[in-house]
Amino acid sequence: MTVKAVKMPCTSANVYTKVPDGGWGWTVAFAFFVVEALTYGIIKSFGVFFNDLMESFDETNSRISWIISICVFVQTFTAPLSTVLSNRFGHRLVVMAGGLLVSAGMVIASFARSVVDMYITIGIVSGLGYCLSFLPTVTILSQYFDKRRSLVTAVASTGECFAVFSFAPAITALKEQIGWRYSMLSVGVLQLGITACGSLLRPIVIREQEEAKAQPPEESTETKYMLENEQTCTSIESIDSGVDITTSPSNVPGKTKAEPKSEEPKQHGQNPVENNSTPPEPKTKLLDFSVMRDYSFICYAFFGLFATLGFFAPSLYIIPLSRSLGIGKDHSAYILSAMAIAEVFGRIFAGWVLNKKPIRKIYIELICVILLSVALVAFPFASGFWGLMICSVYFGFMLGTVAGTHIPLLAEDDVVGIERMSSAAGVYVFIQSLAGLAGPPLAGVLVDTTKNYSSAFYSCAAGMVLGAVFLALVRPCKTGLCHHHHREQQQQQVEESTAGPAPELPDDFIDMDIGKAEN
Repeated sequence: MTVKAVKMPCTSANVYTKVPDGGWGWTVAFAFFVVEALTYGIIKSFGVFFNDLMESFDETNSRISWIISICVFVQTFTAPLSTVLSNRFGHRLVVMAGGLLVSAGMVIASFARSVVDMYITIGIVSGLGYCLSFLPTVTILSQYFDKRRSLVTAVASTGECFAVFSFAPAITALKEQIGWRYSMLSVGVLQLGITACGSLLRPIVIREQEEAKAQPPEESTETKYMLENEQTCTSIESIDSGVDITTSPSNVPGKTKAEPKSEEPKQHGQNPVENNSTPPEPKTKLLDFSVMRDYSFICYAFFGLFATLGFFAPSLYIIPLSRSLGIGKDHSAYILSAMAIAEVFGRIFAGWVLNKKPIRKIYIELICVILLSVALVAFPFASGFWGLMICSVYFGFMLGTVAGTHIPLLAEDDVVGIERMSSAAGVYVFIQSLAGLAGPPLAGVLVDTTKNYSSAFYSCAAGMVLGAVFLALVRPCKTGLCHHHHREQQQQQVEESTAGPAPELPDDFIDMDIGKAEN
């Protein structure tokens, strides 16, 4: 499943001898900030339309909620498709196409006549566009940075949080002036900015400095030997002199066969020196399935699967939980806003910590996940406004440390590395989609069964703890716990290859022994 890299006029690449850690990468970081705001920021702010859609279509809250559920599922489920298209056509074209789909889905949804129309336009069309826009942007941003990758990615990802602050009140005020349909139409037009951001995603090519230098001609070695041969033959003046000429290329140690002296190889464009032919043009894999054989990635994927269960509960149930404790609507909204503010600081703090050297980033992530599990368990024990406020701020901060770093950590050598991050991110987000689709209905069933919102937080905490267990196994799987047997096999192969052939015995070896025995 490989093809040659396609070169197009509109995809001129930035060529560097090493990862720039800046340069055009700052422009890509700004583009990622805007893409985050226009994708996840809009998704999280879509709740301002819920009451209007319920009244216009005369539908229940649960049926309206399926609009975003379908959208998020399509966004994560089609992640491998985004990886394939990015490797085939480049990140720039894919993000620009995704921006057009996002905008088209939202604009058409403003003319919808039923909730089913919303399922198709926003759920499927815009959901696919969100996938094509977000994943390639975060992937190419990771390629532009190395030492500053964690910090830059974390800061750029705060666009989602700032969008929640600005879009929700802005859309609410706009609805009072022009209605929800024209407000949704305006949001769709605004999302065309994703296409503009996609045009800024220049491909990046890293070429080692040694490759950039001109290589010396390979013929110089053979020319040297030929000159030595000519001098030797001239001084001896006889082929039958008994002198063994050992300066020819065929007699040099390491050479097993003499090279023909005819000009035929040169006529075919071949190098006369053996085993120095030009390597074939490299091929680009559309989707590298070898990551599925990497034990460290498998553990990390299970971490993402179970941890996703704990991402959604507070944002969905914090307001119903606060109302059940007798807290007013306005104060409940303040709790949710405080959670979003804390998430901004959590993302920045995680990026700053992970940017320190030397540091094992996978262990820092594990500590953050454990502390996030503690925050989920603490919610049911909170009472009153300030108790929920403290839990929400703590949860928001820890959520920011995990949500802003779990995908960029795929580029670390402890997981898969930057070379295979594109394919790994597609598979990783695809696996997350299963939890994203099953998580909210599962929590809803528990709430309906127990008549208590605390059960939703407990279920999410259990998923987060399981995610922490698998995250703790990532590093051991990478360093040898799961590869011990593989290393033994490699060592055995090396020993067999280094062992020389058995010594040859003379033909009369057996006859000589028999003769001695008879005597």
